[in-house]
Formats: sequence, C-alpha cells, structure tokens
Amino acid sequence: MATPPYILGIESSCDDTSAAVICGTKILSNVIAGQKIHAEFGGVVPELASRAHQQNIIPVVDTALKRAGIDKKQLSAIACTNGPGLLGSLLVGSSFAKGLALSLNIPLIMVDHLQAHVLANFLDTEDNNPKPEFPFLCLTVSGGHTLLLMVYDYFKMEVLGRTIDDAAGEAFDKAAKILGLTYPGGPIIDKLAQQGDPNKFKFSIAKLPDLNFSFSGLKTSFLYFVRDRLTENPNFIEENINDLAASIQFHIVESLTIKMEKALKAHKCTNFALSGGVAANSELRKRMLELAKKHHLRVTIPPLALTTDNAAMIACYGYFKFLQKEFAELNTVPYSSV
Repeated sequence: MATPPYILGIESSCDDTSAAVICGTKILSNVIAGQKIHAEFGGVVPELASRAHQQNIIPVVDTALKRAGIDKKQLSAIACTNGPGLLGSLLVGSSFAKGLALSLNIPLIMVDHLQAHVLANFLDTEDNNPKPEFPFLCLTVSGGHTLLLMVYDYFKMEVLGRTIDDAAGEAFDKAAKILGLTYPGGPIIDKLAQQGDPNKFKFSIAKLPDLNFSFSGLKTSFLYFVRDRLTENPNFIEENINDLAASIQFHIVESLTIKMEKALKAHKCTNFALSGGVAANSELRKRMLELAKKHHLRVTIPPLALTTDNAAMIACYGYFKFLQKEFAELNTVPYSSV
C-alpha cells in the first residue's frame, strides 16, 4: 500500500504563524508561534502582525519539518491559507508557500481558512475522536466569524446562518475589555466564569427569526449595565468579576445554542460538529454535548489544539484537495473577506 502524501500546511491569516506536516490525515507536527505584542494594544494590529509573520515563517516551517522527521524534498504538496484574513499576513504565508513550492517543483494548494476549521474535525487525534459523517451541521465560531453551516462533503458547504454584526469571539473580547481584562479576553472570561454564577446578571439576547446571529445588542447591554453599576459603586467590577464573566459567557453561549438547536430541528442530520477558536470555550463545549444527548445525536468537537488557528487544519484541507488534484496557480491572489 502506497504511503499517503506528506502535506506541509502554512497558516498566517491573523496573528499566529503556524506550520504543520501531515501524512494523510495523521498529524506529524503542528507548530504555532503567537504574537504577544498585540496584548498592549487590546487587539491585533495588522502592520505589526505581518512584520512578525516575516520573522517567524522560516523558523516555524523549519521546526515543523524537523519535528515531523522528514526532509522538505519528501513533501508532496504545500497548502497555505488564501483567505479570509488580514491581507498583509496572508501575503507573507502565501508568498513563502509559492516560493517553496516552486523551488521544490511540487503542487501549491490554496485553502479557505473557514472551511479548513470545519475539516479540522477529520484529522486523526490521540483520543480517536469520531469523525463527522456527511451531511452534518457545523457551528464555526471564532473572533472574526460566526457561521452555521450545512456540510455536504469536503468541498461543498452551505451557509445557513451568519452573524449580522459582531462575531461571538469578538463579543467575548469586547466584554473582557469592558471588564479591564487583557487581550485576548475570551480564555480569561472562561477561566473566571468557572467560579461565578451564570444566572446572577441578565442581558439582552437578540431574537432573530432565522438562523442568523447578532451580538452587538448583547455587547451594548453588557456595556451599559456595567457602566451604570460603576456609577453606583466604583468597585463593582472587582467585587463581581466572576459572576460578570459567568453571566456574559452564559448569554453568548445561549445565543449560539438556541440557533444550533433550531437548525438541528429544521435539518434532519444524524450528527453535528463544532469548530473555530471559540470552540475551545468550556461552556460552549458542555452545551453542545448536552444538545447532542438531548436529541440523541453524535457531536464531534476537535481537541483544544485544533480549535484555534493552526496549520494542521490547512494541511488537512490541502490533503483532500491533493487527492482531487485541485492545485493553484502561482498568480493566485489572497482575499481578505468572504
């Protein structure tokens, strides 16, 4: 039996420089270099991100190859993120991928970042996490996107609902900023919420009739609530930080759960999946497991390492494209938005 192809994946859509090597759907390495500089600005600064990618790309790729235990000449193809994302960041990753593919005379594969998040569920994991079965529903939630998808196969995905304003991850980060927490705030809110009461404070949840999401009203409701309480008590945040974190987390996750359950009732699938950076949130993971149990369905949730932006998911999508011989031209241009 022939050895599955070795695919090098490169991800640089935002502020993480990542490179991974997979053999088939088995991860041999998955290296991620973050950028701490953005914390002092309370968010990602595009120009600083692209400069950091230029510094990180060569050592990250080199480390990924070494950890995988292969030489670059053994690679069958190179897959890289083509969008959506920060254009400057995407250009660094795609330009490097083009140059390396050309020098090795191997195919270049361009990958959609959001679709790759979904396909992270098909990577082989140490815990033998069950892979989704087509067709399935997938909730893709990150700092920049919130999508409810019907996934028919590796290449055909239909958007059933999307956010009409802020993404769920953005709502987490903005709430954290209101509370005076550092960026990125989502993981900090999740940690604080473990010690808080999710029912202590009530906030507004958008009631859209379709499968679309909205988080701007919830964010504004939270902002005005905290502002008014601080007027009455300057120590309000400090005295209630755990309950505030738990309450805002509950309302964000509740918004996602309501739409997911509505989709499950409307579309008869035997299974569904979760993907994206916010899929690392412990409350969301718990609620999706409860939803699966309630409706007697199977849910696939990727390991924490495969929820955030990473090159293994890019390589995975690249693998399926490689099997279809869906290769890109060197003049392919990255795109910043969907």
